[in-house]
Amino acid sequence: MNPVALFIAIMIPLTGGALILVLPFKKQRQFEIYTETVVLITSVLFLLLLTKKPTGTFTLVSFVNHLTISFRLDGMSMVFGGLISGLWPFATLYAFEYMRHEENNLGEWHARRFFAFYTMTFSITLGIALADNLLTMYCFYEMLTLITLPLVMYTMTREAILASRKYLYYSLGGAAFGFIALIFIIVYGNVSFRYGGSLDLEAIGSRINVLLLVYVFAFFGFGVKAAVCPFNAWLPAASVAPTPVTALLHAVAVVKSGAYAVLRLTYYCFGAEFLRGTWAQDVVLAAAIVTILYGSARAVKETHFKRRLAYSTISNLSYILFGAALMSPAGLVGALTHMMFHGVMKICSFFCAGAVICQSGRIYVHQLDGLGRKMPRVFGMFTLSALALMGVPGLCGFVSKWNLAVAAMESGNLLAYLGVGALLISALLTAIYMLTVVVRAFFPQRELSYAALEGIHDPNWYMLVPLFVFCIMIVFFGLYSTPFVDFLTTIGKGLI
Repeated sequence: MNPVALFIAIMIPLTGGALILVLPFKKQRQFEIYTETVVLITSVLFLLLLTKKPTGTFTLVSFVNHLTISFRLDGMSMVFGGLISGLWPFATLYAFEYMRHEENNLGEWHARRFFAFYTMTFSITLGIALADNLLTMYCFYEMLTLITLPLVMYTMTREAILASRKYLYYSLGGAAFGFIALIFIIVYGNVSFRYGGSLDLEAIGSRINVLLLVYVFAFFGFGVKAAVCPFNAWLPAASVAPTPVTALLHAVAVVKSGAYAVLRLTYYCFGAEFLRGTWAQDVVLAAAIVTILYGSARAVKETHFKRRLAYSTISNLSYILFGAALMSPAGLVGALTHMMFHGVMKICSFFCAGAVICQSGRIYVHQLDGLGRKMPRVFGMFTLSALALMGVPGLCGFVSKWNLAVAAMESGNLLAYLGVGALLISALLTAIYMLTVVVRAFFPQRELSYAALEGIHDPNWYMLVPLFVFCIMIVFFGLYSTPFVDFLTTIGKGLI
């Protein structure tokens, strides 16, 4: 297939989303059909690109010194782009039902604005996935902050505005550190993404420690979107946004873009061989381990339903960063596996939380007593996602955690061994903060009157179908993950 199709895949949701603001839709159904069609066309086109992979690179703009805005499909792009394209149509379908509740409060124009930016975010995230070089990824990385900002501040309440400011400050600050890395890569290497890194070691000379310091800065800079400690305060605050937004912020688009950028930076710009065994590796490994434990511990303490899941995301994102910091092909495989599987598990759990909030208006864990009897489908699927996040064998979460643990044990690094212990402790804490919700929902601590639960029931098929599909994926990849892991192993060896 012609590489220009890569650019077309990016432009369809960008232009289609912008047109939502100007097209004269007379009925809600017309608006929904149009939006879902734009998203589906984009996803289908990307799936065709996966089956008929373009062999070349599409260059949109050329600057001096071989700096370009260009797009290419390689193994990493296939994984991240496949995750985005696979989940976005279901997320949009879910959002239709959820935003009807928000529309009743804010009006039709706000809903249009929401879906316009929601669809354009699909485009920008694909741009990050398909970036051929660090410059292109950086440009789209900055655009992702700006395009998702209106989604965070959607309700325009004081809390939403404060959360959006925090999100903006953290993201722009982190990107500034990423820009430092971009400059150094331009000077001492090649910005194009080629497996193994491309630093000119002869030109570096005695500046190795400077380059290592730049890598650490860039790790934490791009890691801001991946919510690495101590730059993760924006993520729980962003839970004030509507659930379809927080699900994408915490499961697919923003946070995974941060993790994806760190993987690209480590394995495709600096190179794992250059970084392995240095003090820089120890610093980033320690940061990932601390974040894993911190996120899980805070989730246990948190009583707000969505913020509890946000802290869970902070912990699980550092599973990916932990795999990246192992600086080995096996570590890359573990990181990519968890990036994919966590996306499915976490979007399922967030959408279950959103369904509960939409149907009952209850936002705190202690308010969930007995809701499992009134919403058995939603809480049944939430239970499955909880078990997967814990790492129960037979579900996809176990596969990714197993791969990370094996990679850590094979690395021979003392900090990596401590990381395995952190994974085990995190799994125990995950069981506590996830199963607490399940137990309260199905086995309330106090006897509830019928009137207290009157009118609460499972949502309609708009919400249930995406949840059901995610549950199928959780079980399928848990039982039949070998072909997928083999594909990721090929990527980890730099063969795709």
